[in-house]
Amino acid sequence: MTANEQIINQFYTAFQQNNYKAMQDCYADNAVFNDSVFKNLDAQQARAMWQMLISRSGDMTLTFGNIKEEGNKVAAYWEAHYTFTATGKKVINKIDAAFEIENGKIVKHTDTFDFYKWAKQAFGFGGLLLGWTNSFKEKVRQTAKKKLDEYLQKINQQ
Repeated sequence: MTANEQIINQFYTAFQQNNYKAMQDCYADNAVFNDSVFKNLDAQQARAMWQMLISRSGDMTLTFGNIKEEGNKVAAYWEAHYTFTATGKKVINKIDAAFEIENGKIVKHTDTFDFYKWAKQAFGFGGLLLGWTNSFKEKVRQTAKKKLDEYLQKINQQ
């Protein structure tokens, strides 16, 4: 396993152990995170997002694999099984991750998953009917961003 692959292995192992501090340490101070819900998070926001997700998720289990490096880019696959706290519905999210690494730290992290498939699980019938629409996706993004901003404010006051 290369040094860059080890960083990603360390990141997901920490995730499996609900160790958000170890996950946060994998990011460079100039890191950027993106997925279907969270867009263009800076390093502080990305670190807080993982802390928030882990602290609010009581039953999440995670598997990962297929870590492969090409140049300074690393790809991985991970799968999360959890209860979506907003609705109490069970979700299995299958995610392809892409990372760029510089000086032993993640500088770019992009997770790609099928938003519609996720929305159907997370929101049930409402996700089935509306999960494919841009307006529904934007509403989910706005709600998630608001929750992240509130969480950031809370942890910064501590």
